[in-house]
Amino acid sequence: MRDRYDIIVIGGGHAGVEAAWAASSALAHGGSRGFSGEGRVALITMDPARIGQMSCNPAIGGLGKGQIVREIDALGGMMGLVIDATGIMFKMLNTSKGAAVHGPRAQADKYAYAAEVQRLIATRSNIDVIAGTVDDIVVESNQVVGVVVPSGTGLVASNNQQIEHNGTNDDRARPVYPSQPTASARSGKPRMLRCANVVLTTGTFMRGLMHTGDTQTQGGRVGEGSAVGISATLRRLGFELGRLKTGTPPRLAAGSIDWDGLTPQIGDDEPVPFSDLSPEQLPAGRFPHLPQTQCRITATTAQAHELIRANLHRAPIYSGQIEADAGPRYCPSIEDKVMRFPDRDSHHVFLEPESLHTNEIYCNGISTSLPIDVQERIVRMMPGCEKAEIIRWGYAVEYDMVWPHQIDSTCMTKSIQGLFFAGQINCTTGYEEAAGQGLVAGLNAARLACDEEPIRLGRDQAYIGVMLDDLVTKTPREPYRMFTSRAEHRLLLRADNADERLTALGRELGLVDDRRWGAFQRRQHELGMIRDRFDSTSGRLVDGKTLREIARRPEISTNQITAWLDHSFDSRLIERVITEARYDGYIVRQRAEIKRQVQAEGRSIPAWIDFQSILGLRAEAAQVLARFRPRTMGQAARLAGVNPADVTLLAVAIRRGPIASQAGIT
Repeated sequence: MRDRYDIIVIGGGHAGVEAAWAASSALAHGGSRGFSGEGRVALITMDPARIGQMSCNPAIGGLGKGQIVREIDALGGMMGLVIDATGIMFKMLNTSKGAAVHGPRAQADKYAYAAEVQRLIATRSNIDVIAGTVDDIVVESNQVVGVVVPSGTGLVASNNQQIEHNGTNDDRARPVYPSQPTASARSGKPRMLRCANVVLTTGTFMRGLMHTGDTQTQGGRVGEGSAVGISATLRRLGFELGRLKTGTPPRLAAGSIDWDGLTPQIGDDEPVPFSDLSPEQLPAGRFPHLPQTQCRITATTAQAHELIRANLHRAPIYSGQIEADAGPRYCPSIEDKVMRFPDRDSHHVFLEPESLHTNEIYCNGISTSLPIDVQERIVRMMPGCEKAEIIRWGYAVEYDMVWPHQIDSTCMTKSIQGLFFAGQINCTTGYEEAAGQGLVAGLNAARLACDEEPIRLGRDQAYIGVMLDDLVTKTPREPYRMFTSRAEHRLLLRADNADERLTALGRELGLVDDRRWGAFQRRQHELGMIRDRFDSTSGRLVDGKTLREIARRPEISTNQITAWLDHSFDSRLIERVITEARYDGYIVRQRAEIKRQVQAEGRSIPAWIDFQSILGLRAEAAQVLARFRPRTMGQAARLAGVNPADVTLLAVAIRRGPIASQAGIT
């Protein structure tokens, strides 16, 4: 284990692995020779065999979330490749509505998913995986200089680096990293690893405490421990912490469920991959790679709801046992559902296989922390589950987080240079939201190491940009989850065009490798040909209209357009151009609006500004601006408590300059 790294990533969850992956790529591109002398990343995690684990729902994507995964892929990230290699049911959601709100989603074999993440990490020679915890983050003069790890922390060697995409399914479900580290050096006292950049991705582990009824167990995930010291470190460094909760449902044995009579949920006949590379990268272009399965739907009952109401005093969130401020609004526990919707006598529960190699069934829809005896009765009241064997009980977990007004949209903290936060520590929920933040944090940590300017994604560029802007301009009241409704420019931020929005940027930043760039250029060439045919006079078919005009008619199908094109173009690219044609008028107006916003959005707010001293600024606005410290006028305008008149006064103060503003000169 080395003594120096350019970047240290703490945590091996979805945020941590994307941060390490992006940092690895960007360091190699930027040629950093900083702390490490060779551009190296350390990924420190408590249990290397759990890197990339799906702690809760064994699925990736969904409404808004699927767009984030496509953006991660367009920027050269891991998540799209991993879910394509390990997905066992692919389905496009919201297809009854317009293409702008379609959401790709896939069930995963969760063991194969983690193994594939580990396999990819093991391919990067400039990433060291280290088994252990971090006791302290060392800061000098508001700059990160290193981390302290306890005795026994050690470098971990991959034990399965030879696994390739054509390996057997059984191979793909085995961890690549062993649970027990092989230490290159051990000592009896803590050790400092020097670095200038730290990405902290604690997930639910920061003072994590699990609850099932009145039983409490320290840990951020079943079978794992809690990261206790890091909370005290962050408080000592001056950060304002909060406490949140989330939960997970019981798991059932597949063989104990009566599947007959339960409504099946089946994947798409022609599944769409998340990654633009998957058809080329998987063996013989085969997609999907793994055998496909299906889910079944059951439901809670009125009798179960009565049972829940009668036992609310035994539910930790209602008994006062849980101290957390809030839980996820859009993924509530069954206790919350029953209380929030008293008129409902049932709620859907999706029975989802967790793996092709185990009998575990995830009960999507009944996350709970109720006592074991109550959970058992709730499950057995559901149709098809009358004799169900529960192999793991549901539980709630509460954990510390950092209120995100203390970071900016690069994921770097405002008070400490080189310290980045990503994932649930920033008050978000979901694998996809965590991974998107991880990519941005890892990229910007690498750019800082290479003395390059940080990158901020705009609200008109990506859902990732929307998410980070929301986090730094609004104080979330509960864990933040992405939806298409959060994006005012969602007609432009579709899942199908993520590559055109972001891949050229990713190439410029060193995130996109030659293989991905070549595939992108081939798609661009084909798209250009399709667009030319849509607009060319030779394409006139009906009443002197071009294909673009004809494609706007809702009754015209993709198959008809394909036949008229008379060429073997990729059907997904044809559908993209049809979508462009149908949204054309709206997109023109949206681009014009974005152009009007760009000047104000990009105007930076200087560091010298003292909001409290701005003449005429309302006290509420001054307090809000001082709390969030927005970096641009656009961010300032979006803060709750700041009105257009306040923004005008702020602009005047900036124009006057620091001396005149501080003196109150008009």
